[in-house]
Amino acid sequence: MIIKRYIVKSMNEAMTRIRYELGSDAVIISQRKIRKPGLKGIFTKKVIEVTAATENKVDEQKKDVVSSFDAINKVVEHENKIKVNNRKLEESNKVVHRDATHAYEKGDNYSENIMNEMMKMKTMISNLASENKTCDSTKSDIEKILEDSDVDIETIKNIMIKVKDINLELTEYEKLKTVLKSMINVTSPKLEGRVVLAGPTGVGKTTTIAKLAGKLALVEKKKVGLITIDTYRIGAVEQLKTYADIMNIPFHVVYTMNDMEAAMESMSECEIILIDTTGRSSKNKMQIAELRTFVEKVHTENIHLVISATTKNKDLKYIIEGYQILHYNSIIVTKLDETSTYGSILNILNIAQIPLSFVSTGQNVPDDIKELSADKIVNLIVGEDTVC
Repeated sequence: MIIKRYIVKSMNEAMTRIRYELGSDAVIISQRKIRKPGLKGIFTKKVIEVTAATENKVDEQKKDVVSSFDAINKVVEHENKIKVNNRKLEESNKVVHRDATHAYEKGDNYSENIMNEMMKMKTMISNLASENKTCDSTKSDIEKILEDSDVDIETIKNIMIKVKDINLELTEYEKLKTVLKSMINVTSPKLEGRVVLAGPTGVGKTTTIAKLAGKLALVEKKKVGLITIDTYRIGAVEQLKTYADIMNIPFHVVYTMNDMEAAMESMSECEIILIDTTGRSSKNKMQIAELRTFVEKVHTENIHLVISATTKNKDLKYIIEGYQILHYNSIIVTKLDETSTYGSILNILNIAQIPLSFVSTGQNVPDDIKELSADKIVNLIVGEDTVC
């Protein structure tokens, strides 16, 4: 990680220098007002000391190289397995053929029966091998589209059944888009009162809540307050505090239940209070129960579950079911800019059976948060559109 300290006259100057030197992925760790060193500094105005950090690009490149080697090794292993299986199949065929020929040469009825059975076995083995080779070629074009978009296998099967049930005079592609649209539920949420964002670690809750705060405070000119209970992650509090200072909105850190009540009472004049929660593993029921206790203190039904579009399909079910104890009523999908396939949106909505409220498409605050229509999501899944 690269950490740099800047002495500047204003936050605008700091942000400009940080973006230029460290890039748009840099995070502000701390800021404070100081005087310049020396006797002259006593008689001058205070300046701002800002500390920022970013991931080392070299380390990231090393990780990418390691990942690439791992991927190559997996391909080689897969090819070797295919060769071994083919060799075993050939050896099996030779044994079957030899035994069948030997039985035939004996000439009796018993031997003929054995030969017939062995020939049947040989035919079955050949058919199985042929079936494995032609499996991909039997898939329809729309199945391949869904697979390429990383749609879950079971979901693809359900979609294909629904496509076949459509009797209208449409092309298979048009039927596919019709079915996909019927499976996508989106909502335009009213952000008012107390709004909670919850979800696993690393999905981008803090950045997302900063985007919502910026959208509401700077664009819609509403009175917004920020509360965080995420005191576990290093730099999370300072990061959100920096956003709050830039947007000139009240900010509180909550450590206990009593702190939560006091923080909300101090923001009674705010139209909207956005509450950032601690990222928890959906498998840890004790941590989720603790989080539920904090959320219940908020007394709101406006709860959003935040999930990353890069989450593996096998993990989605555990996350969605693990957080159901919070009674969330909408989904926010983040990091669409970090993936080239968008089938995960459909997978998430299909499992949760909860409408989609927002998606995030980058790191820029407050611009990179959007509401998408069902048609737009369908176009993303089938590859007709991108988020960029």
